[in-house]
Amino acid sequence: MAGVSGCLKYSMFIFNFLFWLCGILILGAAIWVRVSKDGQEILNSGDSVTSSYVSVNILIAVASVIMILGFLGCCGAVRESRCMLLLFFIGLLLILLLQVAAGVLGATFKSESERVLNETLYENIKLLSGADKEAEAFQKALIKFQEEFKCCGLVNGAADWGNNFQENYKSCECSSSSDACVTYEGKQVYEQPCISFIKEAVAKHFLIVIGVAFGLVVIEILGLVFSMVLYCQIGSK
Repeated sequence: MAGVSGCLKYSMFIFNFLFWLCGILILGAAIWVRVSKDGQEILNSGDSVTSSYVSVNILIAVASVIMILGFLGCCGAVRESRCMLLLFFIGLLLILLLQVAAGVLGATFKSESERVLNETLYENIKLLSGADKEAEAFQKALIKFQEEFKCCGLVNGAADWGNNFQENYKSCECSSSSDACVTYEGKQVYEQPCISFIKEAVAKHFLIVIGVAFGLVVIEILGLVFSMVLYCQIGSK
């Protein structure tokens, strides 16, 4: 029993130490994005600056909770403290339940999020023909996207650029015979608009998030099992 308990204790310590390190890495990255000059540019480059800051603040809060739980788990394992192990178990169980709830809500509102994405893309067409700072930032982002994915415009092709087309046609220019091209205002440009590629990119990122969340769920279940078994063994001594 002592050997099994010792093995569990050190397994629990290693698990929680790695858990704590993950919290530190996430917290460090989130704080960097929040306070650094480069991070400020990232946060201020989009249309929803407020929501970007909220997302980073949530990430900081989550990382802090992970660090606290990792600390409780490490101390509880080394000191064989049932109180700390129980607090760790309850905290990890609450996080797991929140993740499950978030997953259910995400699946429920998936069609709604797709509708919002469509509306946002259609509303942003006007930014391609605009001349203010917000429009220029969006145009620079789309130019890079067009160059990478060989598409032009958001929804209606090159026509989305309006009066700004002649200034920004280079990223739309179709130079390969293997690509589908059309002639617009005397220029050979890609026929395919970027909306489908944007949707594909969003879907891929969504799958990555699901994969990471699933991996975290597996790790959290292992943590729950380790902590409860060690909690029971300490109590039976």
